[in-house]
Amino acid sequence: MLHNQPPTHPDAILVVDDHALVRHGLALVIKANRPDIAVHEAGTLAEGLRVARSAGNLSAVLYDLTLADSSGLPGLTAMMKAVGRTPVIVVSGQTDSNTMSQCIMAGARGYLPKGSQADVLDHALALVLAGGIYAPAIPASNVGDPQPYAILGELTSRQRDVLRLLMAGRSNKEIARALGVLEGTIKVHLRSIMMKLKVRNRTHLAIVAAQAGVSAD
Repeated sequence: MLHNQPPTHPDAILVVDDHALVRHGLALVIKANRPDIAVHEAGTLAEGLRVARSAGNLSAVLYDLTLADSSGLPGLTAMMKAVGRTPVIVVSGQTDSNTMSQCIMAGARGYLPKGSQADVLDHALALVLAGGIYAPAIPASNVGDPQPYAILGELTSRQRDVLRLLMAGRSNKEIARALGVLEGTIKVHLRSIMMKLKVRNRTHLAIVAAQAGVSAD
């Protein structure tokens, strides 16, 4: 005899933004491209925290960096703490590289300018859900120190391949398998790239690569 199984709930995405039109617009884009995923909405940090704690099945959070009840990194940190391993993508009207870098270094898995097109949102979600980091290319006029970005032109084609796969969230072993080389070779490439770009770790490297226009495509 078969027993009735409890209903399964689809994975969900939480959109936290205090501008209703922006919030609804983001939700509509997500639903259009991912009809099987539920979308929760919240207009404040406090409401977002309540939803995050009660939902229990979040795949990702889109978080406005300038909420009325909490602006900047403290609110972002509170949201990330509440959702644990669930990736948080910052959605903001601020497009300067310093703000973006601070958010990602703090633990956000992506940064999406509010002027982005709908397909960019879907691409960012796909990348982040796959384990990668999404950050937009920043115009040269908005970059405080252009030197690291100029150095990208000096990387070899293989080093660019390594960067592209890194941006897709691949591990060293996965990158090695994709390129048909030893894992130790990938470690050598990464050390060389980090030295050229003067970055401290993989997250910092992903930020610099994204700002310079290196994509996971």
